[in-house]
Amino acid sequence: MNCLQNLPRSFIGLSLQGGELKSHGKYHPSVIINVCKFVENSSKLRQRIMMKAISGPVTNTETDDAEVDEEKSEIYSNNMTEAMGASLAYRHELGINYNFIRPDLIVGSCLQTPADVDKLRKIGVKTIFCVQQNSDLEYFSVDITAIQEYANQCDDIHHVRAEIRDFDAFDLRMRLPAVVSVLYKAIKSNGGVTYIHCTAGLGRAPAVALAYMYWVQGYKLNEAHSLLLSKRTCCPKLDAIRSATADILTGLEKNLVKLTWPGGNCSSVAIAGLDIGWGQSKPLTFDDKEGLWVLERELPEGHYEYKYIVDGEWKCNNSELLTQMNKDGHVNNYVQVSSKNVNIDSKELREHLSAEDADLTAEDRLAIKEFLEA
Repeated sequence: MNCLQNLPRSFIGLSLQGGELKSHGKYHPSVIINVCKFVENSSKLRQRIMMKAISGPVTNTETDDAEVDEEKSEIYSNNMTEAMGASLAYRHELGINYNFIRPDLIVGSCLQTPADVDKLRKIGVKTIFCVQQNSDLEYFSVDITAIQEYANQCDDIHHVRAEIRDFDAFDLRMRLPAVVSVLYKAIKSNGGVTYIHCTAGLGRAPAVALAYMYWVQGYKLNEAHSLLLSKRTCCPKLDAIRSATADILTGLEKNLVKLTWPGGNCSSVAIAGLDIGWGQSKPLTFDDKEGLWVLERELPEGHYEYKYIVDGEWKCNNSELLTQMNKDGHVNNYVQVSSKNVNIDSKELREHLSAEDADLTAEDRLAIKEFLEA
């Protein structure tokens, strides 16, 4: 039996995005295994409910819902551990959890019901800052509209949203400047305590909090990181923050990259990975003159891994650069993009900002604040 055929619609948002299963990312084997496990356990759960119906009336469906949430939490935690490279766990069924990083800054997990808004109001929160995407909300069946509407009815708290893709360091790098800009303006407007959250509060939300502390509040990045870890166990992607910092201060130059697949006898070719993410794909266009499937894309400086999807089958192009086999036994294509027109000062600044103990000058922070306000 193909267990994916029985996959609940609410799960598709995490593991089937853009019509493609995460089959060649860093954590795809556990995704597939856990999907099957989720479906198997859900089937057992349905069987238990049926047995209760035969033996007598079911009076407590909340227990069954909790068991489903436990299964979803286990799958999500396994995927997160594989993607983030650290042992992380999130238990959605236990409700909202958070930590004060500073007296005015909290990092936590997602709000689940309008009642969570009141919990945050009681501890002085003035801004709820959500970086989840719709697929994240659908996976755990969170009604974000109900939460937003309730928050809007209150005159002492504001709900603000700026999305970042889960488990995607490149998307974090690219979106971080705009997301922190929204956060910066919200905090200036609302004051008080700010609650930053993603789904589990272990990746995206801590990264946003770190960038804000680094860019606005005057911390060195490593000092802010140490403070964060002393308050909450999490795994923000520091390289994404460093790259985003350099992007703001040196300008985000992009270079045109052309990727191709030979014409052959295929009817469709797409690419996953690259800057798109392993959970999505981008179709190539067939060029009759060249006899090639072609994708041209502008990319900023960086290392990008990708794989072709040819008539639904994942393949590498042996005519393009190949990675070494990773720990899951997979080989990907890759491209290394370098800036062509970077002057010496910009190059030195980018190298300086990449160091573990890098700090920003007063001039740097002023430039970043001007960027965030623009």
